[in-house]
Amino acid sequence: MVVNEQIAIDHGLKKDEYKKICDLLKRVPNITELGIFSAMWNEHCSYKSSRFHLKNLPTKGKNVIQGPGENAGIIDIGDDDAIVFKIESHNHPSFIEPYQGAATGVGGIMRDVFTMGARPIANLNSIHFGSPQNKKTKNLLRGVVHGIGGYGNCMGVPTIAGQTSFDESYNGNILVNAMTLGLVKKNKIFYSKAAGLGKPVIYVGSKTGRDGIHGASMASASFDDKIEEKKPTVQVGDPFTEKLLLEACLELMAGDSIIAIQDMGAAGLTSSSIEMASKGNLGIEINLNMVPCREAKMTPYEIMLSESQERMLIVLENGKEELAKKIFDKWNLDFAVIGKTTKSKKIELYFDKEKVADIPVNTLVANSPMYDRKWKKAKLPKKIKIEKEHFKTLKVINVLLKILSNPNICSKEWIWQQYDHTVMGDTIQKPGGDAGVVRIHGTNKAVAASVDSSAVYCWAHPLSGGKQIVCESWRNLISVGAKPIAITNCLNFGSPENQENMGEFVECVQGLGEASLYLDFPVVSGNVSFYNQTKDIGIKPTPAIGGVGLISNYKNMVTMDLKETGNILLTIGKTEGHLDQSLFARDILNEKNGPPPKINLFNEKNNGETILKLIDKKLIKAAHDVSLGGIITALSKMCIKGKKGVTLKKPNYLINKFEYLFGEDQGRYIIEISKDDLENVTKTLQENSVHFDELGTINENDLIIDNKTKVSIDDLIKSHTTWLTNYMSK
Repeated sequence: MVVNEQIAIDHGLKKDEYKKICDLLKRVPNITELGIFSAMWNEHCSYKSSRFHLKNLPTKGKNVIQGPGENAGIIDIGDDDAIVFKIESHNHPSFIEPYQGAATGVGGIMRDVFTMGARPIANLNSIHFGSPQNKKTKNLLRGVVHGIGGYGNCMGVPTIAGQTSFDESYNGNILVNAMTLGLVKKNKIFYSKAAGLGKPVIYVGSKTGRDGIHGASMASASFDDKIEEKKPTVQVGDPFTEKLLLEACLELMAGDSIIAIQDMGAAGLTSSSIEMASKGNLGIEINLNMVPCREAKMTPYEIMLSESQERMLIVLENGKEELAKKIFDKWNLDFAVIGKTTKSKKIELYFDKEKVADIPVNTLVANSPMYDRKWKKAKLPKKIKIEKEHFKTLKVINVLLKILSNPNICSKEWIWQQYDHTVMGDTIQKPGGDAGVVRIHGTNKAVAASVDSSAVYCWAHPLSGGKQIVCESWRNLISVGAKPIAITNCLNFGSPENQENMGEFVECVQGLGEASLYLDFPVVSGNVSFYNQTKDIGIKPTPAIGGVGLISNYKNMVTMDLKETGNILLTIGKTEGHLDQSLFARDILNEKNGPPPKINLFNEKNNGETILKLIDKKLIKAAHDVSLGGIITALSKMCIKGKKGVTLKKPNYLINKFEYLFGEDQGRYIIEISKDDLENVTKTLQENSVHFDELGTINENDLIIDNKTKVSIDDLIKSHTTWLTNYMSK
């Protein structure tokens, strides 16, 4: 096929990008070469619209072993143990084919982790769907949940936490973000940097088929009316094969055979070979006839762009081929020597004894496009004025029960019951709490992880929203007694070619970076997903943050369920009654304007670190952060979990009672302490200049507000737990 400008445009390249390719090569590329450029230069692989801004994120810290740039980030948790983790998107495939899209998202992120020598120990996810009234939402939700569970459960890796939200902005473009944590010894970490000349390049895993061709390009484009035609670009997963691949790779990694190893993810053999060569500053020569294929007459173009799952590329030490082959034969996986490293600094491909591609590696990586796109700065919205008569007809209990059954607040047990969250036997805090927690097997250490996002706050004011979501992650880890160490991010946005969307991205990243730097909570890995839109309608900006923290002694872990009648509850942090952008404003008042709550990074850090001091002193019986829905919603969840009631102490209302109960001021926690410890706790809080208020006392049966207004725990449970089950059963 003769390549021309129109064919390049059909591959997702711009006119000037095609011209740049011709100039770099000093000739017109052939169709295989064009396919390789289109894969490596698309948004999904090259980060061409985001690199300029991502480089400003804080990525270093005393516990950081590996930051961005590898398959996943790595943090040190002591005793020669390290945690490898990352979150990635599989949004477009999951909208087109929800089961396989979600399943292969889980499979892909697990490969990123075990590629580095780590055994996966926990999965998490952040999934976002359209309005419950949208006709596609229910089937998409069902398919995605089945896909996540189907893959993770078969792999024998627990899904310990997650987040699910509904918003009409996702009607035409759902989000499926998958996260994995793995455990590795510091001296057995593997990287993707190729090294040495004449070293054998090995293909292992499943055979290559035609599934997933153009998957990365499809992920770098907006949807249109022809979405059904894109189904062939969705990869097909096989978790049983991946389980074999995991065990085979870890067995080979136990020795000293591997120089470099890379998952064949987006853009398949193309990206894996080029990334290895680029990082090692050398060339790779591949004989495509040696690639195991499961379909007849596959062309070089198809072989290089296939995104068939469960495949790895390895650079081995010379003479280790037979040893490695025996291991992969034992696990019944394909093993083939397909090429070698060279000094050419080129990707050279051969097929049927002809050279079918000859591309300098730096043209694909170092010379890939990088855009500083135009963007619009968002103004902080003016505060809304809520007239007092709006409150007169409202009853606190009715409002509370409605908010507890809101799709974004209600129990997600229907979802996580379909995931195996206890397999491997080390899960010590299951889904439904502030963070999932897994013990490091055979030790007293435990790792906590959570996934959070706040599209509404980011949509209202991206800079504030970016800060808030990092702080939310921080608070969730603190609430279970974990010292926060680092984060991974999945940045989901609309088209970067739209100045408003690009502005949302830039300012969210700025806010994320400011909060991460101040909290000493560095970003060690991540993913950018642009073009989350159908035609010209984009999603709300949705940066998802995966936070990881360490509990040095798992026996000190804290849960949110109320423990003992008579114990005292304190609110940590100041309550000022911020209702703008709150669930109360949107769900009860139908008010969608106004700014998100302010973020005070000093208070966030100080409050969180002081809570950890109290936990270390064993003075906290239960803890929960205050976020969506305000104090009364957070308190209700603690009541539901512990099946205990609370008698609220009547506050000195300097604000309206609805502002006090439902305001979403940041930096706050509710903690349970014994009466005997009140003096000790208040002393520590005062010494650390932490604002606190006495909230109430635990009773047996009811949530009692203002002495006269009460609701039974059974009614709270019913409101909180039935919406999703009823929705999915209709």
